Amino acid sequence: MKLSPDGKSVTYIKTRADDLRVTDLWVADVAGGKPRMLLDGKKLAPTERDLSEAEKARRERLGVATRGVIDYAWDSLGRVILAPVEGDIWLYDVNSGTARQVTTTPGDEIDAKISPRGGYVSYVRDDNLYITPVTGGAERALSEGGTELKSWATADFIAQEEMQRYTGYWWSPDDQAVALAFVDQTGVDIVDRPEVNATGANVVPQRFPRPGRPNVRVELYVQPLTGPRIKVDLGENPDIYLARVNWSKDGKTLYVQRQTRDQRRLDLLAIDPANGKGRVILTETSPHWVDLTDDFRPLTGGSFLWTSERSGYVHIYLYAADGTLIRQVTRGDWPVAEIEGVDEARSTVIFSASRDTPIENRVYAVSYAKPGEPLALTAAGGLWGVTVAHKGGAFVGTYTDPKTPPQTALYQSDGTRVRWIEENALKPGHPYWPYVANLREPGFGTIKAADGQDLYWSMRTPPGFDPARTYPVIVSVYGGPSAQMVQKAWASPEDQNLLDAGYILFELDNRGSANRSAAFKTVLDRKMGQLEVDDQIAGARYLQSLPYVDKDRIGVTGWSYGGYMTLLLLTAPDTPFKAGVAGAPVTDWKLYDTHYTERYMGTPADNAAGYTASEVVSRLPRLNPGSLLIIHGMADDNVTFDHTTRVLFALQAAGTPFETMVYPGLRHRGGWTPTNRKHRAMQTLDFFDRKLK
Repeated sequence: MKLSPDGKSVTYIKTRADDLRVTDLWVADVAGGKPRMLLDGKKLAPTERDLSEAEKARRERLGVATRGVIDYAWDSLGRVILAPVEGDIWLYDVNSGTARQVTTTPGDEIDAKISPRGGYVSYVRDDNLYITPVTGGAERALSEGGTELKSWATADFIAQEEMQRYTGYWWSPDDQAVALAFVDQTGVDIVDRPEVNATGANVVPQRFPRPGRPNVRVELYVQPLTGPRIKVDLGENPDIYLARVNWSKDGKTLYVQRQTRDQRRLDLLAIDPANGKGRVILTETSPHWVDLTDDFRPLTGGSFLWTSERSGYVHIYLYAADGTLIRQVTRGDWPVAEIEGVDEARSTVIFSASRDTPIENRVYAVSYAKPGEPLALTAAGGLWGVTVAHKGGAFVGTYTDPKTPPQTALYQSDGTRVRWIEENALKPGHPYWPYVANLREPGFGTIKAADGQDLYWSMRTPPGFDPARTYPVIVSVYGGPSAQMVQKAWASPEDQNLLDAGYILFELDNRGSANRSAAFKTVLDRKMGQLEVDDQIAGARYLQSLPYVDKDRIGVTGWSYGGYMTLLLLTAPDTPFKAGVAGAPVTDWKLYDTHYTERYMGTPADNAAGYTASEVVSRLPRLNPGSLLIIHGMADDNVTFDHTTRVLFALQAAGTPFETMVYPGLRHRGGWTPTNRKHRAMQTLDFFDRKLK
């Protein structure tokens, strides 16, 4: 969702009622009236197109599972909206209400943008950057010679997958220059990844940097629209991460965040775009790791806002243009989740945080000129996600709690609701209404970890729950660092499938999970797969102490890191778990990627003991026969399929019975449809019914 530059309308992407795989662009006027469609995704792309591997990979990183209008951007004057559709670019003229196709050249146009002042459309095609005037005219290449291995203006696999940097170029605010990355992948190992589809198979030679092995080499340049390209000085060490790039408000400074390979140091560089030279103006360090954020916010006059964990919790700080600390803006034993927006006219920063409890959040405003007690703009009781206007502090907010599916509305800067965008009320006509009588509100509580810290849990009991009876339990787990499952939010309707079948559902956030202190999070440093297993087993022991839990019928399931945890929990000595469904599990951290794995584990050379202790296959002799269903997509380019084949081979060699379900053509998160998601849900239910009942 985005607010138009004039603040008079809200635009958003919405799935079609007649085809949940296609999305359209809609608009709602702030003044009222019914929302209306602006761009019909099915009309612009009547049939599904065979996209390039680069575009498929980008959509996978972004979690895009639909086609049609999957992204869009306003120009700064509110005259046109850019929308990439199935590899081509469309422009919607707000005044005329018409759309025109900008590009017709064969090949996909990727990472399309409108320049800040609305003069140009920019995009990457065949690993080079192009621009086209919005008013029409010939396209122009801003780079040349790009190839798949040596590309311009693209974000590499690691930048997209682990750093949440999805672009490789950045417009200056005056439309007169572009900062662009040059990525050299030639030193990165090739992982031959089988991609098995319904009608055949092929092998994709994927450049996949594994722990301790070479990363891509990234350079940064400034390309004026008129004049020679200028190389940015990123320092003498080439083995770094280009984490973030931002321009100052006046375009006279280019800010670059440079992260060391071990991720224990993050430097903010101020670069002169005229010559590419700069200096470090701010540094964050940690004996564990420094997390990346999008909280750097340049202000008029050169000062900027920044978040840091130096106090033990994430908080907001105001800095002068030269990197001198002016003041700390927020403080307390609670973490800021994210800077959501800035209202410079009132010297106010809008942020989200869990001040009262880690399992809720709210949106707050506080002055960065004269900091005081933050003002809550939204109500307590659940979770909020917001998009803040560029000026004025108005925002689009989405609220949810265990009894309320996501509700979206427009709010004034003081939190007053202006109008609903999507009320999504549970009432007759809502698709969930026939099942609302069985909606189960969770209970929440805490248990103590071995070191005395509180671990939050949630529990839902089945419809018709009788505390005098005993019930089987399914524990949903993720467990990995910097993630959170236990929250006061609307749950997936897939969970109701298990509740209706008579299961208690339980979740616990172990040590290392997000939205807590730095100390709580970093306890997993260099020892993944150890303390989080202890905590989840402690959660299962707590369940076994409850009179209505059948202590011999506890199952566990998770995806990705949760699949890894499922395997670890099933093979723990004297495990309390009888059965588990492991989805797309990591089974050996030496096979995963550099940025994620080295952040928490270091390299195999400097942490051999940690890697050995975290590996799955050596634990498999402790797996109880018939207790495992393992699931994986057969085109997964994140947790590659060889993680699972190692388990399959080891169990088959040992003669240990287990079950497997694989999905042709599906990747780690993208491509899942209502049909195969239903199949996965029913397969999981069938397995647990046979093992826990």
